[in-house]
Amino acid sequence: MRSLIEGLPPEIAKRIHPDWQKNEVEYWAQRDTLLRQYADQWIGFAEGRVTASGMSPVEIFHAAQASGKHPFITRVGHESEPNRMRRSSFPYDPTYPNEPRAVITMGI
Repeated sequence: MRSLIEGLPPEIAKRIHPDWQKNEVEYWAQRDTLLRQYADQWIGFAEGRVTASGMSPVEIFHAAQASGKHPFITRVGHESEPNRMRRSSFPYDPTYPNEPRAVITMGI
């Protein structure tokens, strides 16, 4: 599998921590085994093991990043699907079922 770093502009790629790339390579080496247990789940993978797993990409991102081990984060079995995470601030409705939803005021 081609590294995600290969698709980045060189000025961005050089800023990626080497441990992240090592974790990506190790993930792909273990992917078939991980697919059996973590199919359709988001995981953080570092130092040869899953550091966080679940259905919420945001929760997994935060939990995996908290390890400080530059984890590779992906949705197992959906690696080729595009995904985007944005850094924005909005008020949230905590009463919405499952995950809180952003509250955005729109005008017509």
